[in-house]
Amino acid sequence: MSLDNHSALIEQLKPLLMEPDFQELFESFTADESNSTRFLLKMELNRISAPCTRIIDLRDKTELPCEEVVIGKQRHFLDAPSKEALEQALPIYRNKYTLGVYENVIKQHKMRKQQRQDSPTQDSVTSISPFIVPGVVLGSYFNRSEERMNYSIKISASQPGSAEVLGASLDLSIGGARVKLPVKHNFQPEKPLRVKLLDLNEEFYFEDLQQGVDYQIVDIQNKDDNAIFRLKRVGGGEELDKVITQLIQGYKFRYKVDVNDVIVNATGLGFERHYLPLQPHLPLYISIKEGKPHITHALLGRGNHPLMHFFQDERDVSQLPGMLTNNRLVHLIKSPDIVEHQIIFCFTHVANGKVHFYSASQFELIQNGHLGLFLGFGAKKPSWRIFKLTSQRIDHQKNYKTSTLPGDDARYGALTEQQLASFIHIIQVCDLTNIEVNSQYQSWFNNQDVNQLKVFAQRKINANSIKKISMPFTERRHESRFAFKTLVTIKQGNKTASGITHDISSRGLQVTLDEPMDFTAPASVSISFPRLQAKAGKTNLNGLSYQLIRTRSYSKVLHLSALIGHDPHMGVEFLSKLISHNQDKLAKLSDKDGEQKELADGMKNLMMREIASVPYFIEKRSKSFSISAIGIGTKVDEISHLFSQDTEQIMQYNLAPIMENGVFKDRILEPIKAMKTISELQFFEVFIQITRHARGTINLNCKVVSDLSTEEQLAFIDQSQRLGRFMALRVYFGMADKPDMTYIRRELAYIQIHANHKAKQLEEQLWQVIGLGEFVDISQEVILRFPQLTQLKEPS
Repeated sequence: MSLDNHSALIEQLKPLLMEPDFQELFESFTADESNSTRFLLKMELNRISAPCTRIIDLRDKTELPCEEVVIGKQRHFLDAPSKEALEQALPIYRNKYTLGVYENVIKQHKMRKQQRQDSPTQDSVTSISPFIVPGVVLGSYFNRSEERMNYSIKISASQPGSAEVLGASLDLSIGGARVKLPVKHNFQPEKPLRVKLLDLNEEFYFEDLQQGVDYQIVDIQNKDDNAIFRLKRVGGGEELDKVITQLIQGYKFRYKVDVNDVIVNATGLGFERHYLPLQPHLPLYISIKEGKPHITHALLGRGNHPLMHFFQDERDVSQLPGMLTNNRLVHLIKSPDIVEHQIIFCFTHVANGKVHFYSASQFELIQNGHLGLFLGFGAKKPSWRIFKLTSQRIDHQKNYKTSTLPGDDARYGALTEQQLASFIHIIQVCDLTNIEVNSQYQSWFNNQDVNQLKVFAQRKINANSIKKISMPFTERRHESRFAFKTLVTIKQGNKTASGITHDISSRGLQVTLDEPMDFTAPASVSISFPRLQAKAGKTNLNGLSYQLIRTRSYSKVLHLSALIGHDPHMGVEFLSKLISHNQDKLAKLSDKDGEQKELADGMKNLMMREIASVPYFIEKRSKSFSISAIGIGTKVDEISHLFSQDTEQIMQYNLAPIMENGVFKDRILEPIKAMKTISELQFFEVFIQITRHARGTINLNCKVVSDLSTEEQLAFIDQSQRLGRFMALRVYFGMADKPDMTYIRRELAYIQIHANHKAKQLEEQLWQVIGLGEFVDISQEVILRFPQLTQLKEPS
């Protein structure tokens, strides 16, 4: 197995290596892999996460000045590029100096040294290809249900029949811990370990903590004179959960919170929100009714509206179910790898004011011998369309909801969860039509009898059966709202206003002011609850920090969210208790719009698990433009794998074969800079000749299709198939909208508290995106443009 094939999966698993529940996470993430692949993955992860004792001293190996860098008891001497590589690698391994960190620094140093030797007259930075770009994982957002704190408390550990051994905790969460004990501990890994937390303040007194908590030993690693135990809690109940939560909150801001997972998730969500509004493909959601698959829902965005509209007839009834018949759906679901089922051709015929649809799959046309007739005749029609369909089975073992912050609810409301659970597959419809090549399809026609096409007339659909769900590009609602009115006073600078709450949740509220006030939004405000204060006892409900998200109704209606900082937020705690103690009295708002947004968000999450293309993003820095990243899923896709072959690092991709020689500048960048408004994506097509060399390396010879005549295209395909393999890509490109920062505002607020500079870096990165596009594999469709390349059977 080549680990490069699983680069995204390895990157997803790296930050989880130190987790007590790593084994469960590993099983979940690798559920679709073979046992041998999982074994090799775990071996590699264990190898790169092992503590490293090697000193890096570059003082006699670099032309740049070196400085001393101390990690623990180790002193390293690094130049500036190597120090930067070290700082980038350490957070991945929980700020531990591991073999993976060491290898990353050495590899980066050798690459820079080699580049300098290859281009001695050029600065080493400029010698790096501008088309080597990182990958951003989309659609797989790890939900850690607990906050993990890196701090040390004295502990004692014991097993039945053995003496207590003193040590210290390294980090602690509700469900697990990492502890440091002497290397000569004599503990047996298969037996539970009882851990007592010593030297705790009286406020955290709890009998189970004093008696000790039982843990399962997940892993033991020896480092110097210590043994590092990864533990998973097996003892205690809900009361102990509460005490440990209070303990973590009490110690929380004396120590560093690990926000790396939140940063990774927020980055993926941020790039995702750039891409989704312009995504041209149409996701359809399949449910079983009366034992048969049916299309029940479609997820719409600005980019795929034209595709959905194509299937509307003269009565505005969608004829899409007529194209995706039960037989075709069954083939797609049961045989997702048979490419002939994935290509469907379609055209319309208008008679007596009615629109009649004709459609056929490549498989059907080959079987009955009418491929040439359908393609040749259909391509003459203005309504000619070619669709590529991809099938994705839904794994209901994974959560539907994207819950990225510790403590987030991992589920939607009951109705949304029930609806999402009813979907069995997603079919993504990609429109591969290219009017520039219609003449090539027309060459299939050989004066056949067009009456034979009547068999492909679609059954007329008389009523709309697909529920259209639009993706809302606004903030996500995470909690139920309850109707509740109470007096509030709001201050921002020297401005003060009074109003009445319309509804509340534990973390937010909507307020209607007595008089309009031009508060700045989004910005922080302070809120007081004068009437609730009388019932709050010692809890202070004055001057609480909230974020003013937006205003409406001429600045009279305010939407606010709690700003949770270093200390517990009194407003959140009080409103949570108020809601929980008065569930029977408070009216929960039905908010059908909110349920619709939940459903749209859940459907989006299901679709993004296996994206049907490879998105890329273009950024502007100062006066230069470049490709900043490509979007990849956790499953290997052929396109990104192809561009990872000529790179030194995992999660790095070399797009030079397809973008160099002026292609990026002339075909993508200049057209985007000339665009005045954000519109649907445009495209051009590329042919790729893939040849392999003796040592396993590959060579990519890329040609823009419009630069070749039809004869040259055919010759290129023929040569590619003889020398290696042929592939064709459609390269979409377009102008990006401003980032949807409201969608990740909660993640950003969390990061700002614990690592403000990283939050700023992420915001800057997303605001620098000015364009985007995607690569779509069209190889199967391109072959059909040339009758010479397809063996036909006689009509049946």
